[in-house]
This record gives sequence, structure tokens and C-alpha cells, in this order.
Amino acid sequence: MQKWLSVVGIGEDGLAGLGELAHSLIAQAEVLVGGARHLAMLLPDDPREKLLWKTPLEATVEQLIRRRGQSICILASGDPMCHGIGVTLLKRIPLSEMTIVPAISAFSLACARLGWSLAEVETFSLTNRPPAVVASAFYPGARLLVLSADNQTPEIVANLLRQQGFGNSQMTVLERMGGAKERRIEGVAATWKVTELANLNTIAIAVIADPGTIPLPRIPSLPDAAYHHDGQLTKREVRALTLSALAPIPGQLLWDVGAGCGSIAIEWMRSHSRCRAIAIERHPTRQQYITDNAIALGVPDLKIIAGEAPSALKNLPQPDAIFIGGGVTTDTLFETCWNALPAGSRLVINAVTLESEQNVLQWHTMYGGELIRIGIQRAEAIGSFLGWKPFVPVTQWVTIKP
Repeated sequence: MQKWLSVVGIGEDGLAGLGELAHSLIAQAEVLVGGARHLAMLLPDDPREKLLWKTPLEATVEQLIRRRGQSICILASGDPMCHGIGVTLLKRIPLSEMTIVPAISAFSLACARLGWSLAEVETFSLTNRPPAVVASAFYPGARLLVLSADNQTPEIVANLLRQQGFGNSQMTVLERMGGAKERRIEGVAATWKVTELANLNTIAIAVIADPGTIPLPRIPSLPDAAYHHDGQLTKREVRALTLSALAPIPGQLLWDVGAGCGSIAIEWMRSHSRCRAIAIERHPTRQQYITDNAIALGVPDLKIIAGEAPSALKNLPQPDAIFIGGGVTTDTLFETCWNALPAGSRLVINAVTLESEQNVLQWHTMYGGELIRIGIQRAEAIGSFLGWKPFVPVTQWVTIKP
């Protein structure tokens, strides 16, 4: 189909800062779409039809799809492909039907203002995501750029930094970059009190740990003390071996069946920002533990399914890997999980009881894979001396579906 939809990125300097192609696309459009700020840039007597983005955004996207073939131009902020509307539209409309003209992104402008290398910066958008996602990147020396949802976002991010032990971090808020009203506000997270800000702002953070703060690693496995739990926790050493066996790859989806406090799913997601996970847990208190742990550890997008497997697994997106840490002896659970896996994907089961171990041995005989026995001992006090305290041994089965 001929290209009927154009997306034009606009900087803070407005229409005057656009190039010839962008001006041409706007002039040729029958319908113009944008936020109130963007549509206000047009001439007051412009007679063409104008559409204001609705909430939820998907309602307007559906409206655009129904108008396929009309000449439509969307006015957007900055680079539409940098956490912008272009990314959303391409999930529904082929690139062959669109023309995208980007302006300079807020991240590029911020790096130019600060003298930072964009290649060495971690970037986030909080325009449609929970602020807690930023916490996964809190480590000494990190440089972060964050697109704010509104003028309250810098204070929320400052609170996160304080709570996580990084109150010494330097914060710079850059308002209206590229326009006549550009402004720069600097401060420290621990004492950040600035609230008189424009909604259009970007936060730059030079992360500095407070004295005594021990940063959490980005690789498995986190200390057991990092989790709220009721004892249903895969211990750190076993967790490291389990994540290694699951072998997370960016973009893949994990089912964590019988998730307990969510440690396996959380560390799967912490391994890369594009890793996704679903935690299936029937116990209400543990569901709350999973929620709290996911927020505290920077992966608030972890999806939690309240219910008992295998019935709770119906209609879930197809996984790339499955971990079964509880309910190994439940009727049809293994069969349901095995049938859900596509060829080439991984199944990892940790068994601690004789009954569950017996099942695992049978499945290993049928489907092959690798069996290992994990025995961990930690030194603990015995009176005034130290002795080895063994944990319950774990039989781990790892297999790849042919």
C-alpha cells in the first residue's frame, strides 16, 4: 500500500525548526494528529481535521487504522522512535505504509548539554512505565537519563535514590531543551525539593552510593536478605545455578511456576531489560511478597498470575523457558508445561522431596537432559565455634525440548 501515514518529530523550537521534508508532509496531510501542545503550533485558521490523542492511546491508534488510506500526519515530540509514538504505531502498522521524520531526541540533547557519551549512558522513559524500573540501574558510577512523565517525576526519582542508598547522587533536570525557555536545575537526591518544573523535562543522574551502601549485582544471584519471604525462597547458591541453567536471553519470556517470593523471575528480568517473566503463585501473602520484591529490585513489570498451576497456566503467552520450583507432584503440571514449550526451549525443575525426585527421574528417563545434585553448606555458630550447616539437597533437572 502507498504510504499514507507520516510521523513528524518536533523539537522545542517548534515548526520553525523542521526541515523541508517535514514541512511538506504536514502541508500535504488531510488529517493532523497530536497532543494539544503540538496542534496549537498550527495556524489558528488551519481548516483541516485535527485529532487529539485520547486516553488510552490505543483508542486513537484504532481510529487511525480505520482511516487507512487517508493522508494523515502525526505531530510528535523529539524522536518518535525513541520511546515515542513511532514504536507504538509500528506494532500495528507496517513501516512500508509510514514515513517517519525524527527530530533530535531528548537523550542526544541532554548528552550534548552535559558532555556525556550517549553510548555509556543507560536510558529510561517513565512516560508510560512505573518509576521503579530505574532502580535496576542504581550502581556507583552509573550515568542515567530519564524521560519524565511530568513535573513530579524528578522528586519521585530522588525518593527512589534515597530509599536505595544513593542519596548522594547528583541530579540535573533539563527543561524544554532546544527552545527559548530552556532551563537547567541541579541538585543532590538527598536534598531534592524542586517542584516548580515544566512537565517536559529530562533527568540526568550521576549515581553515587551513600557510605555503607552495598550495591546489588546485576548478575545472579542476589543475597537472600534482598528478598521479603516466608521461607519459600530459592537460596542464593541454588538460585545462581538455576539461572545459569535457564540461560536467559534478551526478549525471552519465563514462566516461574510456584514462584514463592519471585526470586527466579526477578533475577531473570534483572539479567537484561528486555527479559520478561510471569510468576504463577497461589498463596496471597507470597503474591504480595513478589509484588514488593519486584518493585524494590527494579522490575515492576513482572506479571503475577494468582492461582494454582496447571489451571492458572491456561491462555498465558507461550514461554521460552519454564522453571518449576513448587508443585512438582501436582497432577498434569509437568505435561501442561511440557506441551506449552516450543521446540528448542528450556525446562528446569528443582526437586527437594523424595516424591518429586522420583517424578523427575522418570521424566529424565523419558526425555533426557541433565541431572545434577546440589548440596550447599554454610558455616554457622555452634556455641563458641563454627560448624557446617547443610541445606536440604536439591535435585535439578535441565532439559531442552527437541
